[in-house]
Amino acid sequence: MFEGAYTAIVTPFTKNGRVDYEGLKRLVDFQVKQGITGIVVAGTTGESPTLSWGEHEKAIEVVHEHVPSKCRVIAGTGSNSSKECMEGTSFAAKIGVDFVLLVDPYYNGPSSLEIRREYIEPIAREFPNLNIIPYVIPGRTGTQLLPHDLAILSSTFSNVNAVKEATGDIANMKLTRKLCGRNFTILSGDDDKTLTMIQDAEIRASGVISVASNIAPSGVANLVKTGMSGNSNSKELHEHLSPLFGCITVKTMEQTKFGEVQVRARNPLATKTLMNIMGMPSGPCRQPLGKMTKKAIEFIVSQARKTYEQHPEILEPVEEFFDVDLGERLYKAKYMDGLYYESY
Repeated sequence: MFEGAYTAIVTPFTKNGRVDYEGLKRLVDFQVKQGITGIVVAGTTGESPTLSWGEHEKAIEVVHEHVPSKCRVIAGTGSNSSKECMEGTSFAAKIGVDFVLLVDPYYNGPSSLEIRREYIEPIAREFPNLNIIPYVIPGRTGTQLLPHDLAILSSTFSNVNAVKEATGDIANMKLTRKLCGRNFTILSGDDDKTLTMIQDAEIRASGVISVASNIAPSGVANLVKTGMSGNSNSKELHEHLSPLFGCITVKTMEQTKFGEVQVRARNPLATKTLMNIMGMPSGPCRQPLGKMTKKAIEFIVSQARKTYEQHPEILEPVEEFFDVDLGERLYKAKYMDGLYYESY
């Protein structure tokens, strides 16, 4: 088992849309300094679907070479093409990465049986010394590796002994634990459910692969640590972090000339927007992701202000490491200019 807090790190881009590898290294340095257990690089939070495989591999290599040995690197090599996944995983193994994260193949819609036989099994068989972590998130992929097939994989391959669980389905999590056994690692894929998953005796998660830790790594790391130890402070810390957890996916109702519609700013758009406002390396998202609405950006700023005012210790590391004044950046409109659509 490998417990702890892992950051699904965003991929920063320059204004002209190129990968900002120097900015990526600064973000990694921040994470390491704040005690994060490991970094997931070029995963879906890192906008892997819009990275070329050349960019994908370079990002993995840059992070792998940059982090100290005490910090684990998990390479996001999943794809909706098994051939691409095999090639990306081969590259990661070649440069010495020990862990890969394989998101369920999106859009194609393979069954759980197909995901196991045609996607994960070939990788696990080809790279027996590489730790394979399936990433189950049906809300984004439209398909799902079921606990039954995960248990078959775990019992067949010694290198498939963990899952990133982002189904949001407590019953599914409990079944995974029941079928895969006590030594199997379950990592939360939803920040707001991490503490529940750790403390539920029928789930017993070992940590999280977090989005919010891009901004609050020490806070998320402490949440996992206190949760795992049974410290009563964990619930309080969860409450302190909740405003930031609420900024991962933001839903607003917007008025159009044809009526009201719901707009969802999905990960990583809201997180990268907040990072831009706070003065961290981030840059824009790659199209087709674009900008938030004004109402949505006002929401994430209000949540960040709440955290800054009520629990400043959570965001102080950002100020110190990136030499920024959040007392200015979170309260002056100029730092939000250009980051939202002026109209629907």
